[in-house]
Amino acid sequence: MSQSILCLDIGSGTQDVLYYVDGFEIENCPKFILPSPARRVGARIRELTAAGRDIYLSGTNMGGGFTRAVTAHAKAGLKVYAHPEAALALGDDLKFVEAKGVSITESMPRNTVQVHLADYDSGFWRAFLSAAGLEEPDRIMASVQDHGFHPGKSNRIGRFNLWKKLLIEDEGRPECLLFDKVPVEFTRLAVLQKSIGYGVVCDTGAAAVLGILYDEDILRLSFERGICLLNIGNSHIISFLLFAGRIYGVYEHHTGLRTAEELWADLKQFRAGRLTFENVFDSRGHGCITLDLPPEAAGFEKTFVIGPQRRLLEGFDAVYPSPGGDMMLAGCFGLLKGMELNNER
Repeated sequence: MSQSILCLDIGSGTQDVLYYVDGFEIENCPKFILPSPARRVGARIRELTAAGRDIYLSGTNMGGGFTRAVTAHAKAGLKVYAHPEAALALGDDLKFVEAKGVSITESMPRNTVQVHLADYDSGFWRAFLSAAGLEEPDRIMASVQDHGFHPGKSNRIGRFNLWKKLLIEDEGRPECLLFDKVPVEFTRLAVLQKSIGYGVVCDTGAAAVLGILYDEDILRLSFERGICLLNIGNSHIISFLLFAGRIYGVYEHHTGLRTAEELWADLKQFRAGRLTFENVFDSRGHGCITLDLPPEAAGFEKTFVIGPQRRLLEGFDAVYPSPGGDMMLAGCFGLLKGMELNNER
């Protein structure tokens, strides 16, 4: 009997959706590109700002792409209240959130309008799939960007401690980028996993890079020589050095902070193992970590680029694949590839 899997890659601008049915040609599986939940929340808050209504943020931790709408609402002289769990979408430090003009309360004040926060809303998906003529899936897998909760530390440094664990303790195995059990630092991923019914979850950047390996020719090449995998998202850039089934390096920056020339210069140093954490962190990126690069990898010059902002590197010596026939679904294909690699382990 065929199994259906709803794969969700939830970014800052879009959520990319694959309704995968085992045994179907991938081209015949339904695919959707939808506005991200954070964009929908932001649009709703702006409507209520225009209407002059106070708001109450309920629900759970989710992507914070709507924070500018919250700030504008408060600057307009309107009240912003939030349940403690929902307030985590605005920041891990609730005292900082309150300092930004958000009143945190477990009960909804009178004369406010509720705005529900969630990366995954089961009611929305039941209605959407029904309207599309699709049955509820047998399982759900999903990815979101999660900086992690690192009290008293920089989120950028804390996040890279998790990458160190991947490279050293988990021996750089790409399949370890998927989580059956979410590390305690990843609070947003933990909420997401609970909301989808405890299926597999993953970071969006990692899922997208895994998606490149859905292309069997690229996967095969990675066992012959080292390759560089790069995802240029709407908000974040992430790159891995891969050889013979192992990740040897991770680079992460913010898309809006790198010109094409700066990014390519970073990659040149990264592929040679010469880019340091400080080089990236001091330019307001997340960081970089590289293990000793094996000589048998023959370098990591071959570079594969995906992501909605991939045109940033047009004209440079890179390859622009479309895994599964649709580059925008790379994160969804990455979830499937990670599951496949885990099953093979």
